[in-house]
Amino acid sequence: MIGIMSRNEALALAEEKKLDLAEISPNADPPVAKILDFGKYRYDLQKRAKETKKKQKTMQIKEIRLSTFIEEHDIMVKAKTANKFLKAGDKVKVSLRFRGRERDYVNKGRDVMNSFAEACSENGVIDKKPSFEGRSLTMFLTPKSADKSNKGGKGRKSKNKNKNNSGNSNNNANNGGSEKNIGSNAENQNPENNKSN
Repeated sequence: MIGIMSRNEALALAEEKKLDLAEISPNADPPVAKILDFGKYRYDLQKRAKETKKKQKTMQIKEIRLSTFIEEHDIMVKAKTANKFLKAGDKVKVSLRFRGRERDYVNKGRDVMNSFAEACSENGVIDKKPSFEGRSLTMFLTPKSADKSNKGGKGRKSKNKNKNNSGNSNNNANNGGSEKNIGSNAENQNPENNKSN
């Protein structure tokens, strides 16, 4: 941290170091500026943005198509594929199209849908029940959340947590309840203050 100086002095210092002068906090009083390689700074920002985007999981909709008179074995094969999608955290759209006179066998189509949903019940739940979209019967399955599957052991864990928390609070009380504040990293940086004349 160099201190407060005029804009011209800061520009001269940046030019001397063959770097750029960038405003970090223009609304501060006085405005805060930093001497840095602006090209590298922009590259680092873009790299960080890409990394955070990679970490974000976006739910995709995968489609599985069935037929009215599909065999039980084929249902299991398609259900296996759907289970892979559900395990990966994707939503599954199941569609069954009625062709020609197959429209007379709507109940058969619903039975196929129910069999498929049952085969996927381990990894997914029905988000939208089978309904008609034109000549197709469609259903949506969503992945089972980990929280719902761990409901059984949740109560015990929370009780243990409460016990631990109460123990910690007693220890803090015995120690006088003193806590240390950790300073921000912003103070460790080397910003240059820029005072406009």
